[in-house]
Amino acid sequence: MFRHETVMRQEAVDGLNIHPDGIYVDCTLGGAGHSSRIVEQLGSSGVLVGLDQDDRALNAASERLKGSSCQVHLIRSNFYRLGQVLDQLELSKVDGILFDLGVSSPQLDEGKRGFSYHHDAPLDMRMDTESELTAYQVVNDWSREEISRIIYQYGEERFARRIAQRIVEYRSVKPIETTVELATIIKEAIPAPARRKGPHPARRSFQAIRIAVNDELNVFQSALKEAIARLRPGGRVSVITFHSLEDRIAKQIYMEKAKGCICPSDFPVCTCGRKPEIRIITKKPVQPSGEELERNPRARSAKLRIAEKCKEGQE
Repeated sequence: MFRHETVMRQEAVDGLNIHPDGIYVDCTLGGAGHSSRIVEQLGSSGVLVGLDQDDRALNAASERLKGSSCQVHLIRSNFYRLGQVLDQLELSKVDGILFDLGVSSPQLDEGKRGFSYHHDAPLDMRMDTESELTAYQVVNDWSREEISRIIYQYGEERFARRIAQRIVEYRSVKPIETTVELATIIKEAIPAPARRKGPHPARRSFQAIRIAVNDELNVFQSALKEAIARLRPGGRVSVITFHSLEDRIAKQIYMEKAKGCICPSDFPVCTCGRKPEIRIITKKPVQPSGEELERNPRARSAKLRIAEKCKEGQE
């Protein structure tokens, strides 16, 4: 059973400003929590495209969306292929695109996927089980410098160098094969006082390795730019992020695309001709309500940002 608590279901979908005959893309379909709300508002001429690289999620979504009055296309794909998927469906422009960047609860809770330090499992962490790179390879084959870099950069872990050094020392004796084994190594590398407060000592490092395995930040950056390019005038994009690196990317891309003239301030007239591509709907990110946080503590770090493609003459 694929069960996932959808984060900010109403806020993210309502932010798309659904039109009954519109075309909408859920880039992170999961169990169709957001998509089911989208199709509720679509008529027979409306279209939903759902992307996911997890077969269980696609099966669960297919069951949940069965009987929808609109056209539904569910496709096994990472959202980095967004442009290719739309081209294959002969959809040049769409009315709304949604990203929910959280790892789904079933993926976290299914021990054998290797995402969690709470379950002993082989080191995997692949979102797409057909991709080649695994956490095992990152931990056992990458250099100390590279491991330190990703743990510091992607996990924002201040003890990254100590952790990388401990990993290299351990693997020189035997390969690191399981999640609990890795979590123990990380815990031992962190000074005792730092282990006594805050979340699990391995949380940041596991996050970093997962991001590296799936190249999540580069993929998201590319996909969000493609999404904005594919919107019709007045179309919207909703992005739910779960940590500061993702949120920073969304914020920076929105600001870049919302920027108009970049001529020096002393120019009497604009010569660059640059026009804003989008207007930012959420000046500050929307966060989950207190009621939602009580129901789903995993939503505590979620932030929602919404932007709209500019219409002709709009700045």
